[in-house]
Amino acid sequence: MKIPKSTNRYCKYCRKYTTQRIAEVKGKERGSLKHGSIQRARKRGRGQGFGNKGKWGSKPPISKFKRTGAKISKKTNLKYICQTCKKTTVQPKGTRTKKLVIEQEK
Repeated sequence: MKIPKSTNRYCKYCRKYTTQRIAEVKGKERGSLKHGSIQRARKRGRGQGFGNKGKWGSKPPISKFKRTGAKISKKTNLKYICQTCKKTTVQPKGTRTKKLVIEQEK
């Protein structure tokens, strides 16, 4: 998916439409949630208490039936930087793309 390097969007800080630069958010990868890492997290005090522990709870046993794999495409993670006030807003909702290209304007 090709997107322009800058676009006109509403800036909630300036309260008007401004030119905003588009950049991709580069995030750090989280640690895996294998059984061992969950046990280490429990020793550190995470996922203890009552009720549904969510991702820190017990994991299901490995099934003999094959599960489907991961999705091919990732969701876009864009941030918009206002050129007047230099504040950043993150996109509200991503779309799935295999490849994201931010192209220069001519």
